[in-house]
Amino acid sequence: MLRVGIISFIGANGAGKSTTLKGILGLIPKTKGSVICDGVNITNMKTKDIVKEGIIPCPEGRRVFPNLTVDENLMLGAYTRKDKVEILKDKNWVFDLFPRMKEREWQMAGTLPGGEQQILAVGRALMSKPKLLMMDEPSLRLAPLVVKSIFGIIK
Repeated sequence: MLRVGIISFIGANGAGKSTTLKGILGLIPKTKGSVICDGVNITNMKTKDIVKEGIIPCPEGRRVFPNLTVDENLMLGAYTRKDKVEILKDKNWVFDLFPRMKEREWQMAGTLPGGEQQILAVGRALMSKPKLLMMDEPSLRLAPLVVKSIFGIIK
């Protein structure tokens, strides 16, 4: 079985990169082929079951829950998990990775600057302990230092 650290889809706007990710996640119907992840056929699974398999999206556009705090957004990333002690450890790990999130733990996510919202979205995805983290346009409209930080974590 092939195990790869990072796979990138590169192409022009409209080439199908985001559509491919949506297809893998079951958000759009597949017309042919199959999707196998870690030996599990997820082709016809519902999105919620795909997420339970550890295939986690981090969509473009800083999709956070604006009326929830940074802490609440992070905890939503762990909603499928039951290991409370490990969840707390992972939240502290995310805060170590992104110290600015710790500083803003009780701030409403919608009031964060754009780059910090994207960092929060990445942190929320990491809280799920993904087997596969699927990031769509993780550097879109972000400052170079923020991009460097995010890609440092991915690497």
